Amino acid sequence: MRGQKTVKRLGYPILKQKAFLATVAILVIMIFPKTGFYTSYNLIELLKAAAVLEILAFGVTLTVICGGCDLSIGSTMSLSGIIAILLMSHVPMWIAILAGIASGAVIGFINGFFIVQQKTEPFIITLGTGMVIKGVCQQLTDAKPIAPDNPMFVKLANGLAFGFLPNVILVTIILMILFHLLLRYTAFGRNCYAIGGGYDVALYSGINVIKTKWMTYVICGMTAAAGGIMLSSQLNTGSSIYGDNTALLVNCGVVVGGTSFAGGIGGIPQTAIGLLLFSVLENAMNSLMISPYIQQATKGVLIVLIIWLDCYTIKRKNEAV
Repeated sequence: MRGQKTVKRLGYPILKQKAFLATVAILVIMIFPKTGFYTSYNLIELLKAAAVLEILAFGVTLTVICGGCDLSIGSTMSLSGIIAILLMSHVPMWIAILAGIASGAVIGFINGFFIVQQKTEPFIITLGTGMVIKGVCQQLTDAKPIAPDNPMFVKLANGLAFGFLPNVILVTIILMILFHLLLRYTAFGRNCYAIGGGYDVALYSGINVIKTKWMTYVICGMTAAAGGIMLSSQLNTGSSIYGDNTALLVNCGVVVGGTSFAGGIGGIPQTAIGLLLFSVLENAMNSLMISPYIQQATKGVLIVLIIWLDCYTIKRKNEAV
């Protein structure tokens, strides 16, 4: 009896993660078809494809836990790579990279001003700022791809750490650990959960809700910029077309992973699983040579199914109380 209780206690948190179960199911299914899915090259490419989105999603997770969202991250991602590449012709590469990340911080600060200080709707504000940034990107590049002058830039993301691990994956792992520690073991992280759980309650509890929530948007802008620089390094090109569908995909992946749009619930491991699910699903369907139209429909069905199952579980839990 005690053993059953132990198994239940250890297994229940995993069973609650529908995205995790879906990812495992896909990995098990892909054992049987004769494809190149389980080659080392394909698995590395799968992780590389997910890495940039994961970096963006870590920052978005903070805003969502606080009860917000950010739809400007796709445009911010595009702008940071363009700024870094343009400045590389005039300053050292590391300064250009810092300038690109700083641009993300500025965008996050502006988003935070309107959303937190002026108490406007985050969905509309970040959608609007994203459109403005997209126009700036097109103006800076004349809507054409631009290539960096520095040949070392491509190695930033594509270089190998320890002789086998692409730098972009290593950076993603490091950021995942740091953001998890930030959310779970710092006063800032606890305040984020408190604000998402009840804004007025957090305010009356003495938490500086404006500073904390504003900071989440600044951090979100910086992670979007860092992801954009990594993407531009991966492709050795900056372009205004990057990130057109990224914002919706990342925000959706965060929620699919288990972070609630209502705020106060979620975390970085859940987000990592949610975004990894999309990458695993896409890679698996490409390996099986499934039509792109079927792939699109399948992704939509999976998203709806996972969100419905989570809502159904919460409803049953509330009814049982």
